[in-house]
Amino acid sequence: MLTSSPAAPTILSVEQLTKSYKSGDRILTVVKEMTFSIAEGSTCSIVGPSGSGKTTLLGLCAGLDRPSSGTVRLNGTQLNSLDEDSLAELRNRHVGFVFQTFQLIPTLTALENVMVPLELRGESQTANRAKDLLRQVGLEDRLHHYPAQLSGGEQQRVALARAFINRPKILFADEPTGNLDAETSQRIVHLLFELNEAFGTTLIVVTHDLDLAGRTQRILKLRGGSVVSDETNEHLAGAARSD
Repeated sequence: MLTSSPAAPTILSVEQLTKSYKSGDRILTVVKEMTFSIAEGSTCSIVGPSGSGKTTLLGLCAGLDRPSSGTVRLNGTQLNSLDEDSLAELRNRHVGFVFQTFQLIPTLTALENVMVPLELRGESQTANRAKDLLRQVGLEDRLHHYPAQLSGGEQQRVALARAFINRPKILFADEPTGNLDAETSQRIVHLLFELNEAFGTTLIVVTHDLDLAGRTQRILKLRGGSVVSDETNEHLAGAARSD
């Protein structure tokens, strides 16, 4: 199994991670004793057929769900030991999210949606940072539009700006191009990697898009709730080591 380079600290460590659900009188195990680690500042995609456990694994790694057994350590903190308030605080300080369904608040403008993570942290003077990020994703003329007034691609660009506003150490993206056409998807992927590089964020993305997966330094392939392949893109990984 591929391990982190000694020069790159581990930001995410998963140990014997298992998640099971009760389905009628059966127990359904969707994540089975997974063990791997992710190096700080790296990019990794999680791929596999529907039902292989990709989204469940992402939720466990981000502290959005609790495992049945095993541990997740994120940025040096073991998530199992935290209560819900502490988990929420850790996510707000260190984690960014991008979802397939955008997850924007419909009653807030683009600018207000991007400002939310900073306001939850009690920070002031957040508008200028939010405006700057919206400019970076090409939406400086959409600041005061509501989600319903934006196209799918524009909504996802707002979501990208919101994800990076708190300068996260790690960003989890769940099928970020899943609801977009091919041309819009390419633009979103370009922006995602551009912002990720600018902020030095660790990126973990769940995707069915093999072109998107091919842009990450590492690819974890899941099947039936288990890791069946752990590959590194030597060209990308080598370029990262030489930076």
